[in-house]
Order: sequence, then C-alpha cells, then structure tokens
Amino acid sequence: MPLVLAWGVAAAGALGLADALLPSDERTFFSAVAPDAVRPVTSALVGPLALALLLAARGLARRKRRAWQVSLVLLGGSSALHVLHGFHVGAVATALLFVALVAHRHEFDARGDPASRPRLALRALLVAAAIFLYGAAALWLNQLAIDQPVSLGLIARETAAALAGLRLHGKAHVAASGGDWFPLSVFLAGLAGGGWLLLGWIGPWRYRLRQEARERALARQLVAAWGADTLAPFALRADKSYFFSEDDRAFVAYKVVGGVAIVSGDPVGPASELGPLLDRFIAFARARSWRLAILGASEGCLELYRGRGLHALYHGDEAVLETDAFSLEGRPIRKVRQSVHRLERAGYRAEILRPREIDTALRQELGAIAREWRGREPERGFVMALDALFRLGDEDAVFVVGRGPGGAPAGFLHFAVCRAGGALSLSSMPRLRSTPNGFNEWLICEAVVWARKSGFARVSLNFSPFAALLAPEAQLSRLQRVERRALLGLKGHFQLDNLLLFNRKFFPCWQRRFVVYERRLDLPRVGIAALAAEAYLPFAGRNGR
Repeated sequence: MPLVLAWGVAAAGALGLADALLPSDERTFFSAVAPDAVRPVTSALVGPLALALLLAARGLARRKRRAWQVSLVLLGGSSALHVLHGFHVGAVATALLFVALVAHRHEFDARGDPASRPRLALRALLVAAAIFLYGAAALWLNQLAIDQPVSLGLIARETAAALAGLRLHGKAHVAASGGDWFPLSVFLAGLAGGGWLLLGWIGPWRYRLRQEARERALARQLVAAWGADTLAPFALRADKSYFFSEDDRAFVAYKVVGGVAIVSGDPVGPASELGPLLDRFIAFARARSWRLAILGASEGCLELYRGRGLHALYHGDEAVLETDAFSLEGRPIRKVRQSVHRLERAGYRAEILRPREIDTALRQELGAIAREWRGREPERGFVMALDALFRLGDEDAVFVVGRGPGGAPAGFLHFAVCRAGGALSLSSMPRLRSTPNGFNEWLICEAVVWARKSGFARVSLNFSPFAALLAPEAQLSRLQRVERRALLGLKGHFQLDNLLLFNRKFFPCWQRRFVVYERRLDLPRVGIAALAAEAYLPFAGRNGR
C-alpha cells in the first residue's frame, strides 16, 4: 500500500503542476470571498506545493514517517489552494489521498535520521539569515525608490511580507521599478530554501564512515577464517564500514555514495549466516532510504541474492592463474617467456618480501615508485584493491619487488593473501616509467613460482571489465557489437581492453563477476555511485549521501 499511495501523491503533484501552469478563470464562492492579499499567494503556492508533493512521494515509497507527515501537510494545503483556485478535481483528489494516508499511517514506520535535526536547524538559520541579508542589501541599494527611511524594522517587515507572497503584485513603499522584482526574488529565494530544508528532512540518512578497533579486528579474523573469495581481503580497506550478523560470525563491507550502499564483494562468513545477514542489511539500508548494490559479486552467490529479490548484471571477468598448471613452456606463451628471459639477461632480479621484512628505507622507495606511477591521478580502487601499501599485516600481504641491474627497486607487485582460499590477490603493480617492456610479466611469473612453492593454489590478477564483450574471438549479437563499440570508445578514460589483453597473455582461468542491484531503474544511479567509489568521479566523500 505505501507504494500505491506514493504513486497517488506523485499524481496529485502532477495535477497540481497542471493547475499551476494552466490556471482556470473560473471564480468560486471561496475565491470570491478571499481577501485580495491572499489571492496572489494561492496562485503562487500551487506549483511549489505540487513540486513538494513529488519530492515527498519518493519518501512515501520507502515508508518514511517524515515523508508521511510532510505529505499530510502538503495535501491539506493543496486541497485548500485547489478550492480557492477553482480546481475541483484536484481538491477532491488531494482530500481523498489525505484520508487514505491517515488510514494507513501505521505502514509508514521508517524513521528519519536522528542526527539531521541539528543540521536542519542550522540550515534554517542560514536560510533566514541569507534572505534577510539579501532583503537588507536590496532595499538599501534602492532606497531612493522607497518612500520612507530604510530601517531594520522596514527591512524585516517588507522582507517577511515578500517571503510570505503578500507583495507579489508590487509593494506600497517602493516605486514600480523595484516593487516588481524585489518581492518575487525574495519569494523565490524562500521557495528554494524551503526545498533545501524539505530534502534534508525527508532525505536518506547521512552515511558516517565508522570503523572501531574491535570491528577491524573482528573483520580481519573473519576474512582469515572464511574469506575464501579472492576479493575478501579488500574488505579490510579503511574507507569501508562493517555490518555484522547478530552473532558477529559474518559481515559485509560497504560504503554509501550518492544514497547507494555499495557492498564490496560477497558477504564474508559461514554459508549458514549469509542469508540472515543479507536480510538484515537490506532492511538496514532500506530503513535509511539507501539503494543497494553489490560490486564484484561472484557467480556462486547469485542464487543467494536472487532469493531476496535482487538482480544481477554481468560486469566482467577476473583472471586467475592456477599455480600447479601454469607453465612458460609452449608456443602460445612464448612472448611472456621471452620477456622473462630478457629481463633476467639484463640483470633484473626479484625479491619476495613480507611487510615485516621491508625496512623504512625500502618502504619509502616503494611509496615513491607508487606515487610516480600514479602521477596526478587519485588512488583508484574500492572492490579489488587495497587503499594503502601497508594496510595489511605480515601474514596478509606479500610484495614481489623487482630490482634493476644496479640493485635499486624498479617496480613491485602488491598482493593481498587470501588464506581461506589459498590464493594471492593482486592489488597493484606500480613501476618506474623507465622499466623495459615485459617487466610486469616477469614479476608475475616470479610471483607464481613463489606462490607454488609456498602452497598457494591460485594467483588472482587484474579484473577485466566486460571481458566477454571485448574478447576478439567473442561471438556477439548485433546489440552486443554496439555495446562493444561503445565500450571501446571509453578506452581513453578506463583501462578496458588493455587489461583484457594483458591478462590473456597468461592463459588464465576466468571467474565472472557481477553487479547486484535492487531495481533496473536504479542502474544509472548505481553506475555513477560505483564510478565515484572507485575514484573515477570526484564526489565520493566520507559522508556520501
């Protein structure tokens, strides 16, 4: 029923806009007896109230209690204005919706953000102060057109009257040249300020990044014990919040950007805990009016998501090397083999180090290499990369450092250790611009050799977005060929086919990854939020509403 009522309120808003844009000349008894000062207000407020109803309808669909309260006030006001304006259909419709909302009041039980009250009080003060200062400046600068001295009392009275819409057809104390634009500008400023306050009152909860020491420690323990997926270690980034199951045996890592709760990979924990955990998190997100998206979801968890009414969209493939099967023998991999031999003949050597084995001087050198490689670009990654070189401890990270002929570091691979899955997950591979071609291929081969000797069964390489569409040998439909051309057009902004071509050199196994979402209409919003979280867009702050 809340969704039906939300559509009804939205329809009432649309009717109100039609009434405002196409006013009727019909005069009713009520409009005839209304004071002359009130008639301009009734005409001016119909449109703004209709727009406010459209905004409130979105909150009603999410069962927001505050949106219900606002809708009652707006519907009551709209009904009265429609009567005064002679729009009988609108008056009846809004009155019926008012009654229906009251009858179903118990279904709108989603609380608003408690922390928004002081923030909205500050907003209200700012709006009032800004309008008053604007009114004071406008009247003072045009005091020659005013028929009495400008004083604080006059400024307050005239600005308040204009804000209330009582002077929309001119003002007694100002000449015609200023009496038209001043009341209208103040009235429009008041509407804008009111809209800002309304959005803050009924909007989603503000996200606050929170990682307590106990939560970080518990998340590390769960990743070590149950994080078999190769993306699980990346849940330990510092820019993610944690939501735990009731018994603290499973969790999801997430961040809210643009009102979308972006979950990083699959939930981590025992299989029996994942379903109840997802149910609680979905309810948690919906109570805050956040949309839900899961990035990097594995194929094995799709049924878990579909069982909760979520949808999955193919996103790309993760390249994974099986260490026992990987070999440099054979003609197909000869280019990689030639790169390895060329680097070795040139005097390059690889060194495998745990974080505890890296002293301060080497840490500074590796940091300098990473900064030089990144240049002016921000640190990218959210789902499939770590946010700091030394975020993980000794047992959870591995560095494969490539040293040049003189012994100085020339580049390195940074891996997260997926203990529960017996795998290494590549986080980054920065290098100096002066390194020869094949440097990264050589380091990867060195990493695979070390991983095999150390008991790791898999090495996860880069993620290849839309690999199934970009693969040269892919059999595509006409629509898919159009999608492929569109993706290739983004090559200058995103590493799409470059990552695919690099990964294909090693003949890996491919593991499909998906974006999981609630509704198809959410996809544009989810896509923008995901790009922002990965630092391809500039507005993924700490408080991402």
